[in-house]
Amino acid sequence: MAEAMERQKLVEALRAMGQLLRRHAVETTTLAGSGHPTTCLSAADIVATLFFTTLRYDVPNPDNPLNDRFVLSKGHAAPLLYAVWAEAGAFPVDHLKTLRRIDSELEGHPTPRFKWAEVATGSLGQGLSIANGMALAAKIDKLPYRVYALLGDGEVAEGGVWEAIAFASYYKLDNLTAIVDVNRLGQSAPTMLQHDLETYARRFEAFGWHPIIVDGHDVEQLMAAFEQAKTVKGKPTVILAKTIKGKGVSFLEDKEGWHGRPLPKDLAEKALAELALTEEQIALARSLKVRAPEDGVPSLPSVPEDWHCAIEFPRYELGQQVATREAYGDGLVALGKVNPQIVALDGDVKNSTFSEKFMAAFPERFVECFIAEQNMVGVAVGLATRGKIPFASSFACFLMRAYDFIRMAGIGTANIKLCGSHAGVSIGEDGPSQMGLEDIAAMRAIPRSIVLYPCDAVSTVKLVAEMAKYQGIAYLRTTRPKTPVIYRNEEEFPVGGCKILRSSPEDVVTVVAAGITVHEALKAYEMLANEGIKIRVIDLYSVKPLDEATLVRCALETNRTIVTVEDHYPEGGIGDAVAGAVSKEGIKVHKLAVNDIPRSGKPEELMDMFGISANAIARTVRQLVGK
Repeated sequence: MAEAMERQKLVEALRAMGQLLRRHAVETTTLAGSGHPTTCLSAADIVATLFFTTLRYDVPNPDNPLNDRFVLSKGHAAPLLYAVWAEAGAFPVDHLKTLRRIDSELEGHPTPRFKWAEVATGSLGQGLSIANGMALAAKIDKLPYRVYALLGDGEVAEGGVWEAIAFASYYKLDNLTAIVDVNRLGQSAPTMLQHDLETYARRFEAFGWHPIIVDGHDVEQLMAAFEQAKTVKGKPTVILAKTIKGKGVSFLEDKEGWHGRPLPKDLAEKALAELALTEEQIALARSLKVRAPEDGVPSLPSVPEDWHCAIEFPRYELGQQVATREAYGDGLVALGKVNPQIVALDGDVKNSTFSEKFMAAFPERFVECFIAEQNMVGVAVGLATRGKIPFASSFACFLMRAYDFIRMAGIGTANIKLCGSHAGVSIGEDGPSQMGLEDIAAMRAIPRSIVLYPCDAVSTVKLVAEMAKYQGIAYLRTTRPKTPVIYRNEEEFPVGGCKILRSSPEDVVTVVAAGITVHEALKAYEMLANEGIKIRVIDLYSVKPLDEATLVRCALETNRTIVTVEDHYPEGGIGDAVAGAVSKEGIKVHKLAVNDIPRSGKPEELMDMFGISANAIARTVRQLVGK
């Protein structure tokens, strides 16, 4: 009897907490004058039950490695997220009034500026992939924490979600529980399946998940579902919660046209009247506490702060023919030997990107993501939140399929490393569908990113190490053909630098190249030198940030003239980066780039056809000097 009374008290407290969270969502969005209250109302009971009966979390210490993890994939329900953390004691409840203010970390959609949100969400369809990475990290580190991801039913239409669903099943992530808030209504219309939970369940089950259907407003059903999820072995669990959008407010419940609309003050007062709680109910709700994880000191990989000083880089001979994509694999292995937090991911092209070298050396730290680049980037983000340094690789063109995931990773300042191989027309006969020709522009646009483009094996392995040391998104561009080693093994390649490869007082033009075109520029140098024309040649291995001072100095010494040459479309690439850096000095920049849709052919034929070969560089220089 006593246990039954205690349980009834818990149920009443959870119901009151759900109502309290709803009140916060209405009040804060009305005060802010914007936001998404109705999606918060539908999920309030789910979140209240999860946090106050199931989640194990040391609230004052978000970095505790034993904490369960929670990802709000439906990021527009941010007011609900902030409300539950406030009620959990993370920060004063009164601070909720700052929602969406410019001086507040309580943004319209969560970012890690709010330290209880490890990732940025709000572009729907990404949270489950991130949760996959967190759950996988627990498996790698043999930690007992569980991962919970709350999705909206609308975002389940996203292809990236099904990539994530397939991945979680394949890797048997039984420490992962997804909760789908099936409230039936999207932004502009009902969802495809509306309240057909049986079809949702069959689909998840077909993908190898354990589905549980519940009434998302029945806290007892929710408690039972969360407990059941902990007992499931060998597969992830999804809790499909049937809810009502706008729950608790009669004039909002299951009504279209209210998505993303705060209530005006008069309607907010009516809504709050319907959501009224007595002082006793509020006190009962606030008697609930988030339980901390059980005491224990996890055994985590030890990494000394100066680990990068211990890297033993592979050594190459001058003139040796090595593709930069091969050297990328060599660099990963060298890092993996000294830092157990290095992990590698690939999208079923590991024998082309050469991440397979890392897989052979450290199979327990390699993650095959198959042909699902969106999920691969999301998993990398999740791994990074747990202290891993993930390197994810694919063809440069296919990484662009995951660009929105990369964009959100940038907003969330995720510490991920990306390698795009097979860049440009130099891949040859495979044709334009395989040629990454937009990637430099795309990756330069990511906030706080660095973009690196090595031309030989030595610069590649050194830049892989620089990527690992950099805190944030780092992108490395590699090429398919073998190229000669031009640097000695002792050479260093700091981020933001460049290398002057040829220079004399008689130089008439500065040629700036990167990657494959460095070798074309060196050939052009020899051709022009035989004609009595001297040019300066710069290897711009760091495209972002670039060495503005050196570029300006060289241009001023060579008739204020720069020729850029790149295996990339002209928009947003190296030419635009250089022009943006030097334009204030009155320096003229002439861009050689792939100016049309390419075709199949031999690499040298294509580079000549599209005007980025040694012949094209020499021809351009002759025109500029009038010869």
